[in-house]
Amino acid sequence: EAVKLPNPVQVTVAASPPSAHLFELMTNLNLMPVHVYGMTETYGPITKCYHLPEWDNLPPQQKYAKMARQGHGFVTSLPIRIIKPDQPEGVLIDVAKNGQEIGEIVFIGNICAKEYYKDAEASRKLFAGGVLHSGDLAVWHPDGSAQILDRAKDIIISGGENISSVALESMLVQHPDILEAGVVAVPNDHWGEIPKAYVTVKEGKNIRGEDVISWAKHQSNISKFMVPKEVEIVKELPKTSTGKIKKNDLREWAKKSAKR
Repeated sequence: EAVKLPNPVQVTVAASPPSAHLFELMTNLNLMPVHVYGMTETYGPITKCYHLPEWDNLPPQQKYAKMARQGHGFVTSLPIRIIKPDQPEGVLIDVAKNGQEIGEIVFIGNICAKEYYKDAEASRKLFAGGVLHSGDLAVWHPDGSAQILDRAKDIIISGGENISSVALESMLVQHPDILEAGVVAVPNDHWGEIPKAYVTVKEGKNIRGEDVISWAKHQSNISKFMVPKEVEIVKELPKTSTGKIKKNDLREWAKKSAKR
C-alpha cells in the first residue's frame, strides 16, 4: 500500500491524459501534480494546467476535474486554439468556448518544430493552414483552458454517439478493484462500433468482465450509451516507453478475439 509522504512533492504529469481520480489519489499521498501537455513536435510540453487558488474551495470532484484539464499555452508560445475539424484543409474556425463543442487542438509559436526532416508531404499536412495540428480532439472551456477528449483516431462512434475512450477509461478506474483501463472500438453490426475495455486488477482482487459491466450499468456515473459491451481482464496493458497505452495493440487483441 502507498504511504503518504511527510512533505508535499511536485510531480510533473504528462503522456496520456490523466483522470481526475488519479490526481485525487496523488494529492492524498502528498504528490502534487504539475499537469503539462505537448508533442515531440512542440519541443515537449506546450501547455500547463495552472492551478488557481479558488479551486481549493470547490467540491473535490470539481477541483480534480479542473486539474485534469490540459490548460493554457506556455508564455513561450502563442495561445493554443481549438478548431472545427470538419472544414476544408487550411480553413481555421475556432470552436465555441463552451466546454461542449469538440475540435482539434492546434499550436503556433516559437517552440513548435519547423518541419519534418526530408518529408515535405508530412510537413504540409502537419502545418495545414499555417498551424501545427495535434490530432487531439478537445473542448474549449469558457476560461480558455483545453480539455482533451481523445485522439481523433481513437474516438468511438456508436449508434451515432461519440464516445471518448479517455473519458470512459477515467470512469472505469473508479471501480474499487480496477487498477488501469484501456478502451478501443470494435466493429458491431447494429451500432457500427462498440467500446471494448481491457482492464488490470489491483493486487489481491479478483473480478470478472461481467462484474465490471454490471457495475458500470448500475453503480457508476457512466452514461448508458458509453457502457462497454465487452470487458476483458488482462495481467498487463501494452505501453510505450513513456507510459502511454498502445491502442493499436489493443485493437489487434480485439481482432484476434473476434476470430476465435
